[in-house]
Amino acid sequence: MEKHTLIVAEKPTAAERIAKALDRKNNPEKHRERGVPYFVADRERKIVVVPALGHLYTVTQERGKSGYPVFDFKWVPRHLVEKDAHRVKLWIDTITKLAADAEVFVNACDYDIEGSLIGYNILNYACGKAEIARRMKYSTLTNDELEQAFEQLLKTLDFSIVEAGKARHEVDWLYGINLSRALTSAAKQASGRYTTLSTGRVQGPTLRFLVLRENKIACFVPTPYWTIKAQVKIQGKLYEAKYEKETIDNKTEADTIVEECKGKIGEVAGIEKKTFKQNPPVPFDLGTLQNEAYRLFGYNPRRTADIAERLYLDALISYPRTSSQKLPPTINYKSILTGVKREATYQKLASELLGLEKLRPREGKKEDPAHPAVYPTGNVPERKLDASEHRLWDLIVRRFMAVFGEPATKQSVKANINVDGHHFLLLGRRILKEGWIRFYKPYVRSDEVQLPEIKEGEKIEVINVACEDKFTKPPPRYNPSSLLRKMEKEGIGTKATRADIIQTLYNRKYITDESMKVTELGQDVTTVLQKHAAAVVSIALTRELEEKMQQIQNNKEKRENVLCKTINRLKPVLEQMKTKEEIIGQALSEAVRQSSLQERIIGDCPTCRTGKLMILRSRKSGKRFVGCSNYFKNGCKTSFPLPQQGTIKPTGRACKSCGWPTIIVYRRGRRPWSLCLNPVCPKKEWRKRVEVQNL
Repeated sequence: MEKHTLIVAEKPTAAERIAKALDRKNNPEKHRERGVPYFVADRERKIVVVPALGHLYTVTQERGKSGYPVFDFKWVPRHLVEKDAHRVKLWIDTITKLAADAEVFVNACDYDIEGSLIGYNILNYACGKAEIARRMKYSTLTNDELEQAFEQLLKTLDFSIVEAGKARHEVDWLYGINLSRALTSAAKQASGRYTTLSTGRVQGPTLRFLVLRENKIACFVPTPYWTIKAQVKIQGKLYEAKYEKETIDNKTEADTIVEECKGKIGEVAGIEKKTFKQNPPVPFDLGTLQNEAYRLFGYNPRRTADIAERLYLDALISYPRTSSQKLPPTINYKSILTGVKREATYQKLASELLGLEKLRPREGKKEDPAHPAVYPTGNVPERKLDASEHRLWDLIVRRFMAVFGEPATKQSVKANINVDGHHFLLLGRRILKEGWIRFYKPYVRSDEVQLPEIKEGEKIEVINVACEDKFTKPPPRYNPSSLLRKMEKEGIGTKATRADIIQTLYNRKYITDESMKVTELGQDVTTVLQKHAAAVVSIALTRELEEKMQQIQNNKEKRENVLCKTINRLKPVLEQMKTKEEIIGQALSEAVRQSSLQERIIGDCPTCRTGKLMILRSRKSGKRFVGCSNYFKNGCKTSFPLPQQGTIKPTGRACKSCGWPTIIVYRRGRRPWSLCLNPVCPKKEWRKRVEVQNL
C-alpha cells in the first residue's frame, strides 16, 4: 500500500462514518482483510481508517499461577487470556499490516478515558508509533465535526488521560484478581464446589450500600399512625380535603376528630394563592439521562447506555458518556434546531425556538472538559429506529428544545375549611403559562388539580370524614436508577462503568429483582469483606482512589505512586485473608450451596404443589431433565425432558397459556427461545395443529 495516514477508530460503525466524512466524495473504499473491515478515504493523501473491537489489550499477571496474592502484571492482547476473544488476533495482525506503510498515525477513538486507552494500546503495541501519533477530538459523528476534528488534530496523544486509564484498569485488576481469588478459593475449600465469587474496588462498596439498606429494612419496626380526610361537595362536585395535621399518633385523638366533624357544615376560613415560576430542566448528562429513561420507560442504566451508544454511532446524538450539563454556543443551536425541524413531529416547536431573538439554554452545574451535555445533532434517522431507540431519541430531542424554553408559570391554591374548629386543607394547582413544558410535554407529570372558584366565608357541605389506619414504612430498596444516583453522589465508579457494576451484581447472584434484594450470598460476601478486608473496600478509600485517578488525568499525580500505594494497602489484607481462609470459607459455604441450588430451581411443582421443579442429571445416562424435589420425600414422580444442548435458565415466569413454569434455552449461534415445561400446554397443541394444517 502507498504511503498513507492510519486512523484507529473504536468501532466499525464509527470507522465508516469517519472515512465517509474525510473522503472527497463521501464514498470511501470498503475492504476486508481476513474478515477485518477497514476503509480507504481519498484526500490529499490516502487515509486508512481501521476499527478496533473495543479493548484489544488487557491486563494479566506476569507469570501464570492461580493463587493469590498477585502483584506482577503486564498488558497483553486479549486473545491470550480470554477464551472467546480469538478474533482479536486477526484484528491486531491486520492493524499491524496496515501500519507498515503509514506515515501519520491518529487515535480517533471516543474522546474519554477508555477511548484514549484503546487507541494508545493499539498504536503502542500493534503499530509501535504511540509517541508520534496524533489525536482526533470530537463529540458527534457528523460529517462537519469529523472533518473539522481532522483538520485540527491534536499534536500528541492525550497521555495524561491514557495514564489515568492505565491506572484505573491496573488498580481494578489488582483489587479484582486478588480479592475474588481469595473469596473463591476459601469457598471452594469449604464447600467442595467451584463458584466464581467476585468483588472489586467499586463492586464491594456498591454491594455494601445495598446490604446496609437491606439491614435497615430487616430491623425496621413499623409504628402505627392515623390520617384523616374529608370529602366535601362544592358546586355539585366532590373534592378531597386533608386534615391540617398530616399524621396523628393517637387513635383516640383521631376518632374524636372524626366524631366532632361528622355531619357538620364547613366554612372557608381563608384562601391562599401563590404564583411561582418553574425553570426549564437542565441538559442531559449520562446519569440524568439514565435516571429519566428509567422513570419514564423502565430502562435500566445499562440498557439506556447501550441504546444511546447506538444513537451516537448513527450520528443522531452527541457522545453520551459525559458528565457535563453544559451546552456551549459552539455546537450551533440554530443549526441543530434547523435539522430537527425537518422531522414533522418537531417542526412547529423547533420553528418557535428559531423565531426567538436569542437562544440561551438553561445549564446545570456539572462540567466535563472532554464533552458537552448530550444533545441531538440535528440529523434525522437514516434507518428505521426500533421502539426503544425512537423513545430515547425523542426524549433527547425534546429535552434539548425544553432547555431553551421560558420558565413555566404555575399557581397553587390552598383553601382552609373550618369544620367545627378543625381545619381541613383543600389543595389545587394549575398551569398559567406552559413555557418550557410545551416542548417536554409528553414527559412531564401532570400535577394539576383544578379547584372551583370559592370565596372566604362560603359554606361547604361535608359529605364524609374518615380516619385511615396506617403504619410507618421502612426505607425503600434501591432500584437500578436510585443506586446509580447513590454511586454518583458518593463519587464511586465512573459515568461509563457504574451501569456495568450494577449488572455484575446481578450476574454474580448477589442481588435479585428490580427492587434490589440482596441474596444470602451477597450478604455473606459483604460480611466477610467487612470483617477481613474493610481497609481496602471502604467507600472512603474507593472515593479517594477515584480522586487520585482524576489527579493523574490533571498531571497532579503519578500513576506509579497510585499503584505502589494500592499494593501496599492490599498486601497485609490479603495475608490476613490467607491465614483465615478456612474461617472465610465456612462463612461462605452455605450461601454458595444455596446459590447453586437456586440456579437449578425452575419453579413450583404443578403436581404435588409442595415441591420444587429442579434441573437434575441422570446418574445412568448423564442426561439432564426436570424433576420434583419431593421425589425422595413423598414419591412425587413429576419429570420432564430437557434439551441436551445449550444453557438453560429459569425465567421466573409462568406460561401465559397454562400457568406452568417456563425456561429459556441459550444455544451458541442461535436466538434464545422460551419453553413451557407442560407437555400438553394449549399453546403447544395450537402450534401442532397449525403445523399440520400447513403440511
